[in-house]
Amino acid sequence: MDLKLKDTFIERWNKYFPGAELPVIFYYTDKLIEAGSFNAPTKAHCMMNELVQVTKGKSVYFDKDSTMCSGGKKYLGFSDKLRANFEYFLSYGIPGEVEGERYKKDPDTVEKSMGNLKTLKAPHKYIVFKRWDKLEEYDEPMVVIFFAKPDVLSGLFTLANFDEVMPDGVIAPFGSGCSSIVNYPYFELQSQYPRAVLGMFDVSARPYLPPGALSFAVPITKFTRMVNNMDESFLITGSWNKLRSRMAMEI
Repeated sequence: MDLKLKDTFIERWNKYFPGAELPVIFYYTDKLIEAGSFNAPTKAHCMMNELVQVTKGKSVYFDKDSTMCSGGKKYLGFSDKLRANFEYFLSYGIPGEVEGERYKKDPDTVEKSMGNLKTLKAPHKYIVFKRWDKLEEYDEPMVVIFFAKPDVLSGLFTLANFDEVMPDGVIAPFGSGCSSIVNYPYFELQSQYPRAVLGMFDVSARPYLPPGALSFAVPITKFTRMVNNMDESFLITGSWNKLRSRMAMEI
């Protein structure tokens, strides 16, 4: 981890986004140096419940045993399987057997949409989540994740597109909450044209987040460019100062 980048971002973040929460990061590793762990729960649940603790400063990790939700296990790369009858679970269900979430029109639509999703295989045993200010030199962030309100998101969105020629420097693909902060941005990290991912539209995961927040996940390569661009971007203009002043009033 480049500690100069860590400090530079914090300084500029506080300057241009006063009062906004610091992001969290994740990376995969086989060696845990400093991270907490939650005991495996007795039943499946959303990992977002634990990530809320990360935004408050508690570093955590997951492995194949502590990720109990079948979707979380898949989208974090610890399994290539989903729950039985997933295509019915995500659509209209099976009477008396599977309650449908009705996020997709029918099972066929689910199966076809899943065919368009890349399968992530965890490159190491653990995935670690830490808040930005808790990073140490031994940490190796892969993706930076913001949980932010609309004014902050407008700044992140515009900054992510600042040095891009194409109009899709930010994407908002359909998927679970965990896929929007891990799966999709992980594969963007591997791309020659890495994009930020706007997410947490997942109705099932949203109860774990503040009502006004969405996620904005950025591959570290793109994030580094964003930080380097801050002092020459729209953030130094009067237009942004109107929003910055509004943020400061909310502190």
